[in-house]
Amino acid sequence: MHWTSALSRHADPETACAEIADTIKSGLGGSAPDLIVIYVSGALRVHFLRIPALLRQAFPGVVCFGCSGGGVIGGGHEVEEGTAVSVTAASLPGVGLHPFHLGETAFELPPEILAEKISELVDLPEAPACVMLHSEPFSSDTPRLLRAIDLAYPGTNAVGGVASGGTMPGQHVLYAGKKSHGTGAVGLAMTGAIAVDSVVAQGCRPIGTPLFVTRCEDGVIVELDGQRPSDVLQKLHDSLEPSEQSQMRRSLFLGLVMSQRRQHYRSGDFLIRNLIGLDPRSGALAVHARVQPNTVVQFHIRDAVTSADELAELLGHYNADTPSGSPSAALMFACLGRGQHLYGEPNHDSQVFFDQIGPLPLGGFFCNGEIGPVHGVTHLHGYTSAFAMFYSPRPN
Repeated sequence: MHWTSALSRHADPETACAEIADTIKSGLGGSAPDLIVIYVSGALRVHFLRIPALLRQAFPGVVCFGCSGGGVIGGGHEVEEGTAVSVTAASLPGVGLHPFHLGETAFELPPEILAEKISELVDLPEAPACVMLHSEPFSSDTPRLLRAIDLAYPGTNAVGGVASGGTMPGQHVLYAGKKSHGTGAVGLAMTGAIAVDSVVAQGCRPIGTPLFVTRCEDGVIVELDGQRPSDVLQKLHDSLEPSEQSQMRRSLFLGLVMSQRRQHYRSGDFLIRNLIGLDPRSGALAVHARVQPNTVVQFHIRDAVTSADELAELLGHYNADTPSGSPSAALMFACLGRGQHLYGEPNHDSQVFFDQIGPLPLGGFFCNGEIGPVHGVTHLHGYTSAFAMFYSPRPN
């Protein structure tokens, strides 16, 4: 297994693809790539179809996968504005690559039926090591897709992101195999001699203490530890330092514990969800999640320092806990709300990755929503950086 990552900022597609092809040939030591993962900035919209065609000319028989992005990541750099093409290429002996596309009408199906459709469409010889996913935001139901993927391939890492770079239907592109698509979703199932891990950094830290949902109705929390949520929030606000009170007013979220058996919780144990609103009469709290009675929850806040610290901590723990050393390469799926918008400096999350994991080939893009698992269940996230780490299979 051999990977490399390339980036070009040329506005001319022929020049950009020629530059990328030269970098790939050099990076793979002359080996032909089996897979190229392509992310193209929205500024190159008129060339969306031309770019993969040019790369297939340079590498006949290669499997293409990817999408458009509001910003792209490649060659050790994050390009958040302007023209850019990122390509992560791999020579993958013994690995099966199974691209697929789901059209717009597939998302009218219940998740159980959609799972059967995916299994029939892909027809894998074995359980996949990973499924990478990209969806078009105006023509797909990504949460429904993720529930179907978990049903079709339980226990498989599913990672990716929602295409970005456009503001209306028809302005995004999805790549799968030899075809480009403007709607629906694409996937790439990987089987055989490959192992894939994931790290999902949600960028939040807890405030206050864990609480039980003692009464809820259809995703609306009516009581927390027997109290009105509005009263709980007021007491929490009053207990904080002024700087945290300000953060709470600007960026408050709710974390749902994903493993109820734990007694103590840390980053990665919570699924972070947005708050929709607080009813001033009843004090009830609406959350963008399906909440069950007796769920343990804790309020969280997000800021640049918290996001940076959590990412470094998660990647550091991952590196220390990985028995077989660094991965061969990684893909990063980062929220459009991160990057310079959050940190005030370029290349932040990729640099943290290099500091904690090492100077590996790293590609990816800035997403309209990030896809990754939390405690074995695949979710659509926001303000997150999700990583897929690629290895040769580890010995048993």
